[in-house]
Amino acid sequence: MKFTEMTLRSGQLQETEVFYTETLGFALVEQGLEHFTIQAGATLITFRMAKEHESPFYHFALNVPENKFAEAKRWLAARVPLIREQEEDEVFFTSWNAHAVYFKDPSGNIVEWIARHNLPSGINHDFTIDDIMGVSEIGIIASEVIPFVHRLNEAGLANWKADDPGLTPVGDEYGLLIVVRDHREWYFSNQTPARFYPVELTAAGMGRLSFPAQDEFWRVPLGAAETDS
Repeated sequence: MKFTEMTLRSGQLQETEVFYTETLGFALVEQGLEHFTIQAGATLITFRMAKEHESPFYHFALNVPENKFAEAKRWLAARVPLIREQEEDEVFFTSWNAHAVYFKDPSGNIVEWIARHNLPSGINHDFTIDDIMGVSEIGIIASEVIPFVHRLNEAGLANWKADDPGLTPVGDEYGLLIVVRDHREWYFSNQTPARFYPVELTAAGMGRLSFPAQDEFWRVPLGAAETDS
């Protein structure tokens, strides 16, 4: 599942735009008074202005070439403070065969750069921001994980790992919905509890996936009219 578009809310829109376009150097595709869009590999990421006095935050991940993790980490650390937990600023997920590093943006999003060594994504040149492959994870918060995951399954989205009441990944290594229980602490976030905020996605070959409120979900397949799921 490859995410071609992702829309999130932001309570710090201007600062977040400067961060992604100037600090990190992503290409600015579109800009308006209440939104902006960047190109992050295969994914267009749009940040829209949140409601007044609201400060939404999310967890999402960007894939980096699997053979360039150390280089990508050095590149990132020269521009952004990396999140540290237990004196470590990176992690290797044995069961996922992946290295990851984390940071926060001005909106408070917990952003992960992850090198998935099972994917054929190696490059033979120096890493640049143009080598970001796209969004590969977005956190989806549910009151109860497994019943919500089963609704996703019924809509044609398969698990990547087995059902777990705390966290279940749905999709594949190119694009995962990380379904977590409400207020579960995000990994490498310094104990930040997960909270729901609206998410809109478009996935290649799948259509639109919308999560407008906690425990609500609908999918619009390509070429189909909108229907609740």
